Amino acid sequence: MRSSKIAVLSICSNTFIVLLKLIVGIFTGSVAIISEAIHSLLDLVASVIAFFSVRISNRPPDKEHPYGHGKFENISGTVETILIFVAGIWIIIESVEKLLHPTPIKMPIIGVVVMLIGALINWRVGKIVQKVGNETHSVAMQSNALHLLTDVYSSLGVAVSLILVSLTGWEFLDALIGIGIAIYIMKESIELGRKSFTPLLDTGLSTDELKQIENVLNSFKSQFIEYHDLRTRRSGAEEHIDFHLVLPSYLSIEEAHLLCDKIEDEIKKVLVDPKILIHVEPENERIQKIDFLNASSREEQELQGVGNSLKG
Repeated sequence: MRSSKIAVLSICSNTFIVLLKLIVGIFTGSVAIISEAIHSLLDLVASVIAFFSVRISNRPPDKEHPYGHGKFENISGTVETILIFVAGIWIIIESVEKLLHPTPIKMPIIGVVVMLIGALINWRVGKIVQKVGNETHSVAMQSNALHLLTDVYSSLGVAVSLILVSLTGWEFLDALIGIGIAIYIMKESIELGRKSFTPLLDTGLSTDELKQIENVLNSFKSQFIEYHDLRTRRSGAEEHIDFHLVLPSYLSIEEAHLLCDKIEDEIKKVLVDPKILIHVEPENERIQKIDFLNASSREEQELQGVGNSLKG
């Protein structure tokens, strides 16, 4: 619910900024401001995508999606990063066009004021979205925050270029600053794209998160024999964790269940939204497995010895 409300805030702020930049861009005849309006329009599209992706990913598991809808966030985050990259290309194209065909700008001071207003709004909203995105591990919200914060840099860049153009009359400065901003935006989009896309391949949790899980398990080590086959993966804002827990055979079902509940509760304290599955194994089963493996190993060695004797 909190993520959805923040996404609505982002949509409202972006709508206002797009209209403001577009009107002023047409009035002043500044290609840079119009390009910024288009950039902000992409931010608005990204905010809409983030809003719907968060709502869908928060839906509970159903018959068709028994593991939930978390990966929808990763898909939308990937789409958003593509939009950021496209915005960078668009700014470069417009900047090159401005270099080749410079046009005078009417009343650049209005454009400067609008760029500063847009930068201030996007910086404030972007920081709020970024905070919520980091707290909830929402890839869609993190992507949306990147949209807003890159718009801050590009808006400031356009404001500086308009000031310099008005002071020096050098029209090409506007285009050069635009190209520099576009390269920065594209670089950031590639980094975020990796973060959005890799969970679609069921990539495990980070080293720090694994360390936190292991620390929790080790805090209970006096109550179980061992754990093994620890596996993790991320799906949107959710962390999926499963492992095998070997317990003393004398424990009752109730005691084993209570221990698993305690472990799950402690893991939930260090991660955002973990989904945990613990497979309990009795100590006797572990001993039987070890005996079986040892017997198989001995048989293999004996057969190897027979084979070597025949060769000799």
